[in-house]
Amino acid sequence: MKKAKVLFVSQDITPYLDETYIGKIARRLPQSIQERGKEIRTFMPKYGTINERRHQLHEVIRLSGMNLVINDVDHPLIIKVASIPSARMQVYFIDNEEYFSRKATLTDKTSGKHFDDNDERAMFFARGVVETVKKLGWQPDVIHCHGWFTSLLPMYIKKYYAEDPLFVDAKVVVSLYEDEYPKTLNKKFLDKLTFDGFTKKDLKHLTEESSHLNMQKQAIEFADAIMQGTEKLNPELEKFIKKSGKPFLEYKNETEYMDAYNEFYDTMLEEVAELG
Repeated sequence: MKKAKVLFVSQDITPYLDETYIGKIARRLPQSIQERGKEIRTFMPKYGTINERRHQLHEVIRLSGMNLVINDVDHPLIIKVASIPSARMQVYFIDNEEYFSRKATLTDKTSGKHFDDNDERAMFFARGVVETVKKLGWQPDVIHCHGWFTSLLPMYIKKYYAEDPLFVDAKVVVSLYEDEYPKTLNKKFLDKLTFDGFTKKDLKHLTEESSHLNMQKQAIEFADAIMQGTEKLNPELEKFIKKSGKPFLEYKNETEYMDAYNEFYDTMLEEVAELG
């Protein structure tokens, strides 16, 4: 029996940034899943705050060099990689000078405001991950998204890359966290997504406003399953999850989640095998 392959995509992974709850999960979970016999790949954005020398990042020339068109403008995709020796684990970084060279993550350090181009950065990140996985020729069975910055990935997998044989059978899982951002994303966000071929129906949760709640609803809409990453969730989101009828794993604490997540993946993969 072939090893199941799990692709982890996170907006944050420890130790590359100051430790956060999402970063800690996204660091420990892939290692534990690998130790439980699955093959993994892990991706995050290459924010300008990451110390490349200290963490020994280096560019992967054979994967870099592609241009991604975001809102009708070409943006070069640069792929970097680093190893976590204690975990026998590599992390791939999605980089681009315009989007990720600034010495900050998602907010301006001086004003504390979220960057106005976070919408385009999220689009670039989602597409950059998929294009890199395609170049690797690596076919994931499960794609697990962590953090609102990955919210567009389920839709890109299910619609934009729907015909791609590498992803056609992949199950997309979304972990939901209390990683809220204030207000909404860029006012032209919908137009930019429409340029990538998404319809009003595809974007129905974002038509009123691109709030954190609606971005999470958008992710759920195209996901195959949902996990509760933090103890509390927005009550409206809880209702939406129940209404979706999709497989749902409730919050698991630090001593439980590794086995619980692994079993959840296995259940999903068994269902695929039975359907196949």
